[in-house]
Amino acid sequence: MNPRFYSRQRTWLVVGLAMLGALSIAVVPSLAHAQAQVGGVGIPLVNVTNASGGSQYSLTLQLLALMTTLTLLPSLLLMMTSFVRVIIVMSLLRQALGTGQTPPNLVLVGLAMFLTLFIMQPVLNEVYNNALLPYMDGKASFDVALAAAEAPIRGFMLNQTREDDIAMFMDIARNTTFTSPADVPFTTLVPAFITSELKSAFTIGFLIYIPFVVIDLIVASVLMSLGMMMLSPVLVALPFKLMLFVLADGWNLLVGSLAASFAP
Repeated sequence: MNPRFYSRQRTWLVVGLAMLGALSIAVVPSLAHAQAQVGGVGIPLVNVTNASGGSQYSLTLQLLALMTTLTLLPSLLLMMTSFVRVIIVMSLLRQALGTGQTPPNLVLVGLAMFLTLFIMQPVLNEVYNNALLPYMDGKASFDVALAAAEAPIRGFMLNQTREDDIAMFMDIARNTTFTSPADVPFTTLVPAFITSELKSAFTIGFLIYIPFVVIDLIVASVLMSLGMMMLSPVLVALPFKLMLFVLADGWNLLVGSLAASFAP
């Protein structure tokens, strides 16, 4: 290996450590100042000793819990939106076409994310106008804003969740005290919603598979009748699948049907 390569690697490593150290010096005192203002209970974060003495910085338990929650927030949000149904249908479409890794996973996830934002836009606008904006303006407390943000999300999930799934999880939890959909706890509504989304996604995937399976059967029958036993039917059927999907304007049909399936 070229020694200049190792020299450049060491240089970037030193620069990265210097930037990390500068960031730590800038962030840690601000955390300590916030801890002093809040006056909450904290846990030791780092000890700094200099010529004049030692200083101890601490991190509040509330901030530590918030940082821990932020790591789980993306998964929680994805499980409570239309992302699950969209990404599963996209994956089943790719398998039905038999195109392997085309479109790649990055493209499918990106398309599913932006389609999820499009579908969830009315809900997000309601959360922003009724919960986030009043809370940022100081017109509503955190508890009031949280309740206002919960209402549209709960309404969206209830509209997409089957009653049988809710009843199943309520029976498992042995909770039969609710009298209205608003009384269903989130711990029961979220798994029921995910189960319903999986059922809907696999139902749509089954309908997508049917025309492509018919093409595979026709191609396999033709090749067998011609005596071409060594020729793979999958290889011959792939161009016909792509032609059928393009001529039928498959992407518009699929995306439009997915967006329409979430209509209340």
